Amino acid sequence: MTKGVTIPGIADLLWTVLKAMRDLGGSASRAELLSHVREVAGFTEEQLAVVFSGSTGKSKALYRAEWAIYWLRAIGVLDSSRRGVYATTSKGIEYFGMVVAAADVALRSAYDEARKQAARKAAAKRAQSKETVQGDDAELDTANDLLPGAAEGDGAGSGPVSADDWRIALLQTLKTMTPAAFEWLAKRILREAGFQKVDVVGRVGDGGIDGVGLYKMSLVSFPIYFQCKRYAGSVGASVVRDFRGAMVGRGDKGLIITTGTFTPAAREEATRDGASPVDLIDGDELCDLILEYRLGVSVVERTVRDITVNGRFFETL
Repeated sequence: MTKGVTIPGIADLLWTVLKAMRDLGGSASRAELLSHVREVAGFTEEQLAVVFSGSTGKSKALYRAEWAIYWLRAIGVLDSSRRGVYATTSKGIEYFGMVVAAADVALRSAYDEARKQAARKAAAKRAQSKETVQGDDAELDTANDLLPGAAEGDGAGSGPVSADDWRIALLQTLKTMTPAAFEWLAKRILREAGFQKVDVVGRVGDGGIDGVGLYKMSLVSFPIYFQCKRYAGSVGASVVRDFRGAMVGRGDKGLIITTGTFTPAAREEATRDGASPVDLIDGDELCDLILEYRLGVSVVERTVRDITVNGRFFETL
C-alpha cells in the first residue's frame, strides 16, 4: 500500500546526493551513486514502491534522485565523463567545508536560481516557436518544452531535456517484448560480454532459471546461470533467494537481469555472507549494456566548436 507515502523532493535530495559522492570518494558510476543514495537517504521499501507513471514504472524516489544528480551537474557541483562516471568538482568540494545546514541552504538556492534560468530560456524558446507555429502544433511544442516530472509537480518542468530520455523510450520497448524475445536479447548481451555457449533453457519446472552461459577467465571457465525479469516495479529479496535455490547442485554463479529495479533488501540478499553471490543488472544498467554493444540503438556523435574572435588580427589590417 503506497497511498499517502511521502517522497523527498528534488531539493531535499541535493545534499543527500553530494554526501553520497563524498562517501564514495568523490567519483562513482551512475549505478553506484544511485545505490548509495538509497542508503544515505534511508528510502524505505514503501517509498521505493511508489511508482512515477511518467517514467515507465520507475520508483519515484529514484527518479527524483536522478533529477537531483541532473541539477547538481547543472549548477557545476558534479561533472560526468562520456562513460557515465560522475565526479565531484572543485566547486562541489567547497560545500564539504560548510556546516551541513548551510550547505543544504546554499545548494537549494543555487538549484532555485538554475531552475529560474532554465525557465527563462524555455519561455524564450516557446515565444520564438509561436512566431512560426500556430494552432494545435504550437500547444504541442509548448508541452514538449516541459521535462518529465512536470506533471507530477516535481519542479523539473523547465530546462534542457534530460539526457536519459532514451532510457525511458528503450525500457518502454523492452517491456513490450515477449518473454522469449527478452530471453534471447539477454543471450545476445551475454555473448557480446564475452560469454561462450550461451543457451536459453527456460521451461516449466526450471525453478526460475532462464539460461546458462559459460564464462572463461584466463585458464578457468565456469557456468553462470541467469534469469530475466520484465518488471515494471522492483524485484524483491524473495526472487533472489528462489533463484539461488534453483542453482543448488548446478552452479555457484548467478545473474538476474530486469527492466525494473532491485529493492535494497534484494541487493543485500544478493551479496549475503555464506551464500552464493548473485549479480544484479537493473533497467538502467541494462540500457547501458545495450548502448555499449549498440544493440537496436543508433548513436549520432555531435561535435561542439568553441570559436574565439581574435581582435588583434582585424586591428592590423
